[in-house]
Amino acid sequence: MIRRKARIISRLDIKAPNLIKGIHLEGLRVVGDPNKFAESYYQQGADELLYVDIVASLYGRNSLSKIIESAAQNIFVPLTVGGGIRSIENVTEVLRAGADKVAINTAATQRPELITEVSRRFGAQCMVVSIEAKRKPSGGGWEAFTDNGREHTGLDVIAWAKKAQELGAGEILLTSVDQEGTRKGMDLELIKAITSTVSIPVIASGGVGDPTHVVRAIIEAGADAVAIADALHYDRFKLSDFKRAAAEAGIEVRP
Repeated sequence: MIRRKARIISRLDIKAPNLIKGIHLEGLRVVGDPNKFAESYYQQGADELLYVDIVASLYGRNSLSKIIESAAQNIFVPLTVGGGIRSIENVTEVLRAGADKVAINTAATQRPELITEVSRRFGAQCMVVSIEAKRKPSGGGWEAFTDNGREHTGLDVIAWAKKAQELGAGEILLTSVDQEGTRKGMDLELIKAITSTVSIPVIASGGVGDPTHVVRAIIEAGADAVAIADALHYDRFKLSDFKRAAAEAGIEVRP
């Protein structure tokens, strides 16, 4: 049997100075100080941390630099930062603050060549394309959205993921808006559709309610990593619970 390697990532959605959480990316509630949670997740063994400024696209800027600067002093796993990143200058700013990778959604859908520009300048490993996917009402696949699942792009998710890879993306952050915050499990059909289309790593996000959901996303749908928010923020589970379940299922994870 081929042993799958996978990463368990803590996702932190940020609004101004606060860590927040919603359902379907809406109805946001303040959870607390993002860096207190981030340091806890680092101590628990998170493989990476994902910071998303969820209102950045509305204001056309990312305001996470100070939070990232603070985090980078005490946290020594890769940090990915997303939200409101629209230019090489924006990328440079968050990397200087201590980020290792950037996740770009809105600007990439509006000007896809930005993916190539970032990939060439900083390396493909730095360029993560963030895709917010909603199932089409007709039932035929998924559409990519921006601005926390509010704005239509008209882009088919599978075709967009394929194009993103061709343009130089090194990784895809795939969020199921339909499942996000529900704790009902991940959209395995969506994840499988993307992992079978692209050869770059896919981080699956949205819907994790317990460790079995993570195991299924990796083994059944081929996710290379799973980003978890709600289940960790509200202390329903520890990172060790997810890692233990993954290891018991034959998935290779960092202890």
